[in-house]
Amino acid sequence: MELGIQGKTALVTGASKGIGQAVAEALAREGVRLFLVARSQDRLAVLADRLQKDGAEVQYLAADLTEPGNTERVLKAARDFGPVELFLGNTGGPPPGTAESLPPEAWQGAFDLLFLPMVRLVQGLLPDMKARGFGRIVFITSLSVKEPVANLALSNAIRAGLTGYLKTLAREVAASGVTVNAVAPGYTRTERVEALFAHQAREEGVPVDAIYRRIEAQIPAGRLGRPEEVAALAVFLMGKPAAYVTGQTWVADGGYLRFLL
Repeated sequence: MELGIQGKTALVTGASKGIGQAVAEALAREGVRLFLVARSQDRLAVLADRLQKDGAEVQYLAADLTEPGNTERVLKAARDFGPVELFLGNTGGPPPGTAESLPPEAWQGAFDLLFLPMVRLVQGLLPDMKARGFGRIVFITSLSVKEPVANLALSNAIRAGLTGYLKTLAREVAASGVTVNAVAPGYTRTERVEALFAHQAREEGVPVDAIYRRIEAQIPAGRLGRPEEVAALAVFLMGKPAAYVTGQTWVADGGYLRFLL
């Protein structure tokens, strides 16, 4: 399928590993110009060098988006490289914990990580998208926005808040040619999931392989997902054929969730 985004510019956050990296790689194959953001300068440099050798046009900026002023730095640099018409909003995950046990500062930290930088970046990018009559905003969230995951209270709550934001925003900007969607991955083989499984294994006093086997047994596909499989859905939502798709959360979970809608 021709996505019609060759030559457009994308801002991808959380781009140095996992699903963010997979989205960057998939967009590069579509001929998209890439502005990549993550905390790790070294990882970004390695990824950018590899993509550039394959013919992609790439710039990057190492920035912690939870720190004051960094979203403005990113916006300025991305606009100078842009104009940005595609935005993949992806972040790391907050620490595990129960709703009862987490202190107020943990909730503030999760809000500053998962929610506030995304809103600031969207508000900075929207004027150009609306002026050009084309924009694609895709957030990477989690299956927890559909079904909360035990011991992940921060992610459950704050990602659900981001979902409410995107649903509201989508209605406000749809007539301008801008779509807003989310991709909610299930259990995907990333460093984040590996760390969560290792934490769970320590809590239960069992080998980490036992956690993998337990989760895989609950997934009809019989395995964890791959980052590139999640990325394929995100990149489709950024294409021109998806122009009538907005305000939705799309789950990629191998059939794990059982709900109808």
